Amino acid sequence: MSYNHGKEERKWRLWKEAEEKKLRELGVDEDTIEQLRIADRAEFNSDRRYYTHQQEAGTYLETLAENEQRIEVWSVRDLLDEIEDENLYQALLTVDKRTLRIVLLKMQGYSTKEIAALVCLTTGAIYARLDHLRKKLKKFKQE
Repeated sequence: MSYNHGKEERKWRLWKEAEEKKLRELGVDEDTIEQLRIADRAEFNSDRRYYTHQQEAGTYLETLAENEQRIEVWSVRDLLDEIEDENLYQALLTVDKRTLRIVLLKMQGYSTKEIAALVCLTTGAIYARLDHLRKKLKKFKQE
């Protein structure tokens, strides 16, 4: 989501005017109100710089992602072919094909419910298989 300086400026101004009106009603002197305005303005400008830089970083990361070569993985074989770490490859070879298909479908963005229907398992079985795989890969990572 992009940062809209004009919109945020208007929101800040309306909030500040309402706050100053309330302070005047409570009998706060004008010097104190002015000091609060200066401090709040400095904080607003600091936030603006932060959100502007955050937006620039986000745009930069999106550009990198767009330039990154995307590899299409459509089958379990493609999935295994893309693994460069030999130990991980060997660990995944010990996993049954149905679990690898579940991983592939998850990578492709399917929900657990959709995957369950595609591989003829319950959603609980899907979660169990993925959890078992996570534990297996944790052991692999620790070795």
